[in-house]
Amino acid sequence: MNSPETKEFIKENSPLFWYIPEEKKQDISHEVLVEFILNYGTVKSVKTLFNLLGINYVADIFDKQTNRQRVNYHKRTAYFFNLYFQRHAHRDT
Repeated sequence: MNSPETKEFIKENSPLFWYIPEEKKQDISHEVLVEFILNYGTVKSVKTLFNLLGINYVADIFDKQTNRQRVNYHKRTAYFFNLYFQRHAHRDT
């Protein structure tokens, strides 16, 4: 279940989730939200995502998504955020 702030954020970025029916957008998973915002969002929306979910949580989701056999991130996006999270996220590794 998404918080009211997260639901508002999804609503503000609704065009990114064009293929999801309008009535289901508010219930998208954090994994879908992270993938679409990092891939297609603006700098402002990425900052808001970090504020809402926390940079460490976003980094954990990103790591799980990019360590699969099939990766949905653009190559440059994956490379950029991999470097970004290495520098700015505090992970338990």
